[in-house]
Amino acid sequence: MSKGGDVVGQIVKAYTFVVIWMGVSISVILFNKWLLAFSGFPFPITLTMWHMSFCSAVGFVCVRVLGITKSHNLSLRDYTQRVLPIGVLYAASLWLSNSAYLYLSVSFIQMTKSLMPGLVYACGVAWGTEQYEWSSAANMALIAFGVVVCALGEANLVMKGLVQQLVALVFEAARLTLVQILMAARGLAMNPLQSLYYVSPACFLCLLVPFFALEFRTILTSPPTFYPSVLLANALAAFALNLAVFLLIGKTSALTMNIAGVIKDWMLIFFSFYVFHAPVTRLNLFGYAFCCTGVGVYNYQKLQLLKKKALQKQKEADSSGKADMEGGRPLLANGGSNGKTEGSRD
Repeated sequence: MSKGGDVVGQIVKAYTFVVIWMGVSISVILFNKWLLAFSGFPFPITLTMWHMSFCSAVGFVCVRVLGITKSHNLSLRDYTQRVLPIGVLYAASLWLSNSAYLYLSVSFIQMTKSLMPGLVYACGVAWGTEQYEWSSAANMALIAFGVVVCALGEANLVMKGLVQQLVALVFEAARLTLVQILMAARGLAMNPLQSLYYVSPACFLCLLVPFFALEFRTILTSPPTFYPSVLLANALAAFALNLAVFLLIGKTSALTMNIAGVIKDWMLIFFSFYVFHAPVTRLNLFGYAFCCTGVGVYNYQKLQLLKKKALQKQKEADSSGKADMEGGRPLLANGGSNGKTEGSRD
């Protein structure tokens, strides 16, 4: 009974974190859309810089002051070689994805995010972290076809916003692959709080270039009407999302998070329709159903691959242990034999 109760408690706790993550993620996305497209603050670079400065400060307090998580104590060389390239890609991804909110509906943006598995897979194949397989490539083509159908069915499609969103996804896929190459593969894993501490300052520095080139003069000549409390609430929401991810890590499997992400995207489509009155056509939904099918097949393939690798490692460990045992038997036998011979000689 106690073991069963512990299992039920763990399941309830895990899915509570999933619900919290979904709720916070949906809130942040809708908040950003409202702030950029409807509140009179159409400055995505400035907003992203504000997020990064806030997250840098919070990350510093969490790591250096409160000691919630440890620091890796990276040297300047390691920071420049490992963290800064990731910061450049992350800054570009955040800037362009936030810019897309000015032109595209939340629902359509979520539909385009179905391309992420395919883009990450393509970057992995290009950089040698993934092996090319025709079945995976065909599945990615299915997802891409679904996104094309979504675009054809989009009632208010703006090409500038579409290009920004697609390029943002490419940068994000490259960032995820680069994290695997520069950090995870070298034993430098980071939780979300450590990422805030190390990556956010790099993002902030990288965003200074497009900020002064594109938004600084406009803000000086035509200052936007905004309330500091709104920006503070937006930054707190962004930090809460990172904290939700931090709490979620280790509580669920990657497959559960992917399924929850698909559910979250469907919820955002309907929230976008009811909150912002963004039109959603049948062709949109038909194309997104194609995307979800492709993502589901991709997750299944990844799960089977992980199981296969785990089984292979287990077999190798078993065979190694068996070889050690068999290799020890003659040694014991020889030892006994030698002991007998020496004893008989005496």
